[in-house]
Amino acid sequence: MSDWQRPSLAGEADECLEIRTVDGIVEIRETATAEVVVRTTPQKWEAFLQGVQAGEFDHFIADEA
Repeated sequence: MSDWQRPSLAGEADECLEIRTVDGIVEIRETATAEVVVRTTPQKWEAFLQGVQAGEFDHFIADEA
């Protein structure tokens, strides 16, 4: 079992997302509710990351202007 990893940009923030891999399954949690863990396959996680990089979810971000 690997240790939970935080994004480098989180620094010493109290709340952030953490990720690890256990037996080939990707686990994701928020530090604020660490007992709630989302599990997915590496393939689905990679597809999600590619979608983020491609801007597929940008419409969820509210304009601040």
